[in-house]
Amino acid sequence: MNGVRFLENLRRLFKELRNMYRAIKLDKEYLKRLDPSFEVSYQYRFHAGFRSLKLYRLSHAFYVSGFKFIAYFIYHINRVLYTVDIHPAAVLEPGVVIDHGAGVVVGSTAIVGSGTVLYHGVTLGAKYITKGKRHPTVGKNVIIGAGAKVLGPVNIGDNAKIGANSVVISDIPDNATAVGIPARIVNKNYRDDEKLSVSFSSYTDKKEKSERSDDLCPEELVNLEVAKQ
Repeated sequence: MNGVRFLENLRRLFKELRNMYRAIKLDKEYLKRLDPSFEVSYQYRFHAGFRSLKLYRLSHAFYVSGFKFIAYFIYHINRVLYTVDIHPAAVLEPGVVIDHGAGVVVGSTAIVGSGTVLYHGVTLGAKYITKGKRHPTVGKNVIIGAGAKVLGPVNIGDNAKIGANSVVISDIPDNATAVGIPARIVNKNYRDDEKLSVSFSSYTDKKEKSERSDDLCPEELVNLEVAKQ
């Protein structure tokens, strides 16, 4: 019986390894497209985020095939080499980009859609110690800024953006931008409470300028006129 199960697991492993190679190929394409610092093809060999993603995909293939000891061993190597902690049971669709890599943590029940970019220090973690689904589900083409924490079984919609160092503890709809602790949606179309201005101008109102100019000395007024030109 054990021999039959081993052969079944081995067959599944070969299938998962084929899927892994296809996923890595798509990871390369998305990395080249979404990382503006990517210049030459051999950068794949030195890109810590991409290399850590490859190790995750290898550990995931062994994990879902029943070879969990090997999966956890590769997972441990990934943590030591790149300080990236992606549980082998997590599901990262093909085409995910991990930029910089350092400090990324992805929990065991997390799901990440293709085209998503995870910057350094991102955590997809749990809010409570519990069994079952306890980590986020991230849609496609999402950007999660450096140091952001997405906690609990929340859903992050497609094309959403999470600001750096934000803490997300509730669902974020498609195409929304969320920032802050706890994260709040700042897109005008998704605000339910008072309006929050998220636009900034390099220039002040003319009236404000004239009022401020009254308090300036002649030399400062000259500098102000030069700045206007």
